[in-house]
Amino acid sequence: MTLNPYIGHPAQLCGVEEVRLQGGKGDGMRLFEVNNAAGLRLTVSADRCADIARLSFKGDNFSYLSPCGFVAPAFYDKEGFGFLKSFTAGFLTTCGLTAVGSPCEDDGEVLPLHGTIANTPAEHVWWEENDDELLVHATVRDGSLFGRKLVLRRTISLAKFENRLSLHDEITNDGDCESPLMVLYHMNMGYPLVSENAQLSINSVRVDPRNERAAEGIGSWDKMLPPTPCFEEQCYYHSFEGKARVNLYNPEIGKGLEISFDSDVLDHFVEWKMMGVHDYVLGLEPGICNADGRDRVRESGKLRFISPGDTVCLGFEVNFFEK
Repeated sequence: MTLNPYIGHPAQLCGVEEVRLQGGKGDGMRLFEVNNAAGLRLTVSADRCADIARLSFKGDNFSYLSPCGFVAPAFYDKEGFGFLKSFTAGFLTTCGLTAVGSPCEDDGEVLPLHGTIANTPAEHVWWEENDDELLVHATVRDGSLFGRKLVLRRTISLAKFENRLSLHDEITNDGDCESPLMVLYHMNMGYPLVSENAQLSINSVRVDPRNERAAEGIGSWDKMLPPTPCFEEQCYYHSFEGKARVNLYNPEIGKGLEISFDSDVLDHFVEWKMMGVHDYVLGLEPGICNADGRDRVRESGKLRFISPGDTVCLGFEVNFFEK
């Protein structure tokens, strides 16, 4: 690869740097700071399933960071809703791999909110680059003695000269027993991308409210509000035919993004509308299940399983733009 004659070091244009946090509940966490040559910067959290924490586009923050900030896996509380005490949110939190949604008990197993994979460190993380892309690879194991043995192999690809990223996951069952499989890509948009002037467009063919609270706002599921005291979340389930496209644009900053994915593979999509004070976030969440908890998904007959030796491939693409 020939070095640009105008620069002294490749990092002058783009690259990846590995750093560690110091102090607080995030002390010691491994982070990969990734930036391209077109204005996109993101942070891959190696100790949190190689999820994407911060993300900014040409100087504007796009991700939501929750009040707890960075929290190392050692502080994870899996009881009930304890997940929320270490839910950094960020641009991407992966929910799964065998439970998503509400805490519940299913098939004799007590399951926490959104599963445990988001609080599992990657065993192996490395990065590489070619002429067109920066690639971060990670291997995350979700297994135990006498229990499931799932392996997540992840690649995050960031185009070097275009504002585009993609995520590709391969989940393999290395055990000798069939295992439930639930995955939700919990992507969280924050200010200033999200404000009352943000414009949300989704090419879904059907929108269903999750509960009575969501039904109250079904006519304005695509409208954002200013931060509202004591706001109660509203969740909507979107259905698609073919290629799914989710577009969020804010004319105040003249920037936006489009999430695209194959709805035949990621056949569920959750819109999480949370317009609270400080808890101000729009979740745009493709996956292979909804957020009702494994017990209810099993009752509906839609719970998926992965057989021993099988591999399931999942992924999505995000394009960033300005007008």
